Formats: sequence, C-alpha cells, structure tokens
Amino acid sequence: TGAISSLQRQMEIQESKLRRIRSEKELLQKQLREREVQLQAVSDKFCSLTEEQRQKEAVVMMEEENRNLKQVVTKQESQLAEQNKLISELQGTISQLQAELVTTRLHLLRQKQAQKEIQSQVEELQHTELQTRVALELISSKFERFRNKIIQATFCVEGSQDPQAELTDNEVLEAMQKIINERQEFQQMLKKKGSK
Repeated sequence: TGAISSLQRQMEIQESKLRRIRSEKELLQKQLREREVQLQAVSDKFCSLTEEQRQKEAVVMMEEENRNLKQVVTKQESQLAEQNKLISELQGTISQLQAELVTTRLHLLRQKQAQKEIQSQVEELQHTELQTRVALELISSKFERFRNKIIQATFCVEGSQDPQAELTDNEVLEAMQKIINERQEFQQMLKKKGSK
C-alpha cells in the first residue's frame, strides 16, 4: 500500500510538471503569434507612408525587425524543442510509473489471495489438530482401560504377587507374555495326556 501511494505521488508530480511545461509551451506559442501581429502592424504602418519614406524606413526597420524576430523565433523554437523533449520524457516516466503501479497492485492482490489461502489452511490444520487431540484422548483412554485389564488379568492369577510400584508397559507385556507361555505349556501338557 505504501509503494502504491508513493507511485501515485510520483505520477501526480510528473503530471504536474507536464501540465506546467505544456502551459509554458502555449505561452511561447502565444508570444510568437504576438510577434507576428507586431510584424503585421509594422507592415501596415509602412503602407501609409510615402513611397520613398516607405522604402527607406522599410529597409531599416524590416532588417532590424527581421533580426529581432529571427532571434526570438530561434530562441522559442529551441525552447519548444527542449520542452517537447521534456514532455516526451515525462510521458515515458508516467507510463513507467503507471506500469509499476499496476504491477504493485497485482502483487498486492496476489499476496492477499495467498494470505487468504494460508489462513484457510491454518484453520483447516487447527480443525484437524482438534480432531486429532480428541481422537488421541479417546485412544489414550481406551489404551489405559486395556492396560488396566491386562494388569488385572496378569496379576489376578493364582500365585502371582501384586506389583509393588507403578508398572511400565514393558513389565506389563513381559508378565502377559509369561502367562501366555505358561498357558501354552499347560495346553501342550494336556494334549499329551489326551485331555480335551
């Protein structure tokens, strides 16, 4: 947003310069037209003089006026050329700033779109995390009940001693494996004796 504001300010400055230069160009063109009117007035003045006076004064005044006018025209043409060049440069700068402004706005729009997508992904991940936590708590609860049942089944067997401290999962598994092995041995022994 700051970049867009900066580009817009630069465009306004360049456009202001362009308007000022065009105004100066119009002023120079107006001055040139005024000089042409003056020249026409001098020409009209000579028409009212006698032929001899007209010729003498015409030669002197026309030569002087021509020199002055040529200097003015040359100067004004030079100024106009410089201003046309500056106008062209300013128009190029304005076009470049407008292109940068469009690019910056497009980039900002893409960033906003990406931010929306990321926000949507974050919300989806948070929802998934919540579901996972609930599932984990449910599994943990089931596992704890299953573990307690294993402990009860393992240590409720005749001849077994109650655990003296909190059992680890490995100790529970070892005790359960021991019972399984003993039962398998008992089954084998019964099969050998022919008992069902």
